[in-house]
Amino acid sequence: MGGRRSTEERLGVRKVGLEEALALGPEWRHACHAMLYAPDPGLLFRRIPLRYLVLMQMRFDGRLGFPGGFVHFPDQSLEDGLNQELLEELGEAATAFRVERADYRNSYVSSASSAPRVVAHFYIKSLPLEQLKAVERGAPLAQDHGLEVLGLVRVPLYTLRDGVSGLPAFLENTFIGTAREQLVEALQDLGLLDPGSALRP
Repeated sequence: MGGRRSTEERLGVRKVGLEEALALGPEWRHACHAMLYAPDPGLLFRRIPLRYLVLMQMRFDGRLGFPGGFVHFPDQSLEDGLNQELLEELGEAATAFRVERADYRNSYVSSASSAPRVVAHFYIKSLPLEQLKAVERGAPLAQDHGLEVLGLVRVPLYTLRDGVSGLPAFLENTFIGTAREQLVEALQDLGLLDPGSALRP
């Protein structure tokens, strides 16, 4: 059978529940990342609805990902570590909100043979539009800007008439780890996409 391989097969990861992820031994490193988004009534070219503002970032390695990073679990909670990472990568505007356990979405573990062993936790936080725009404005002043983070990027949630420009073209970029799959799953599950948007798995 020549079917499409699953995310797990392609990336050498396995989706696990939070309880299983938290029970992993001390040889595992925990990373937490968050998708921040807000409803956006704006129009591109005065006719294409933006619908939502969804933020990702260009990382130091040239790949797209979500804000966050490695946390010092179990010495701190996943959420405390994530919020500290958001402060370092996004700046002072990240202190106006807090990502909580209720924002948790999923976890992936790397294959047992990989080194280092990493479990990646993903969160999604909805913010008011002005608050998210404040994050965008303040990000160039953040501690990690120009170092670990090269800049924030808005995800285009529309598909233009050619069927390629917009979200389909954006998804052709290189993403870190499971970030692309997490983005697509979140957009679908939260209903953030325009009904006419083309999404390829």
